[in-house]
Amino acid sequence: MDLSDKRLLVTGGAGLVGSQLAARLAADNAVLVADDLSKGSRERVPDGVEFVEADMTDPDDVARVVTEDLDGVFHFAAYTDTNYANPRQLFEENGAMTYNVLERMDEVGVANVAFTSSSTVYGEAPMPTPEDYAPLEPISIYGASKLADEGILSTYAHSHDFTVWLFRFANIVGPHQRGNVVPDFIEKLDDDPHRLEILGDGRQEKSYLHVTDCVDAIQHVVGHTDRAMNTYNLGTRTTTSVTRIADIVAEEMGLDPEYAYTGGDRGWAGDVPRMRLSIEKLVALGWSPELPSDEAIRRGARELIAELT
Repeated sequence: MDLSDKRLLVTGGAGLVGSQLAARLAADNAVLVADDLSKGSRERVPDGVEFVEADMTDPDDVARVVTEDLDGVFHFAAYTDTNYANPRQLFEENGAMTYNVLERMDEVGVANVAFTSSSTVYGEAPMPTPEDYAPLEPISIYGASKLADEGILSTYAHSHDFTVWLFRFANIVGPHQRGNVVPDFIEKLDDDPHRLEILGDGRQEKSYLHVTDCVDAIQHVVGHTDRAMNTYNLGTRTTTSVTRIADIVAEEMGLDPEYAYTGGDRGWAGDVPRMRLSIEKLVALGWSPELPSDEAIRRGARELIAELT
């Protein structure tokens, strides 16, 4: 889909990725952001972008923002915590949001939708993990909810003539982020600069992608693919361990803390200890990330330190 002179909706557009994407899209398109502000912030919505406070679990709110004059929807609204306190709510409401949006799109004749899935749908898979890896066996409720959403999207792609762009994210880092290892370490070190608690054994190793690379990749894929179902991993060819993240954050804060590990090979139940996605399909489409994983962490850390300390 050509991303110019279009009217586009970004659900969850006050969050980390949604707000950055809305700003990029607004340069050449009319953009509407819908967000219930449960995690996102109104201040993140860029100037010149229309904003509606709306809950995608409410069909009436969905009907207000999904209208026949849209050319496409970027559906990013979701509970994103892999260890969310209420797993049933996470699973049920993530599915409700996606189903409500797709059902309403079908009613009004809007057939282009991009969706943010997750590397967690793969579970503990061999690395690097390609898009056609199977079977998909998530080990967290969050991963299970994203896999269920993927199933609904596939149904609309193949049985309702939708064009779907499905993005399986590595770990995304960037400004204004909360509830992630980088801001967690910054807040801990700001509170106690001499000691840093690290969940697990610190050897957990994953791929991190800066949000600027993430939204650039999304635009590239949407602009260069048009199959009914377009599934792409978004990540880097490199990984960063939790201990290395601690080193980077401490370096950027000018500190030398003692590390205190809680033990075990993962940070919490459902945590995938090691993850690296294959991005060869994305590279073959003509896009590569600007920043490797360590540098994505470093840039994100600098941005967050400026905000949080």
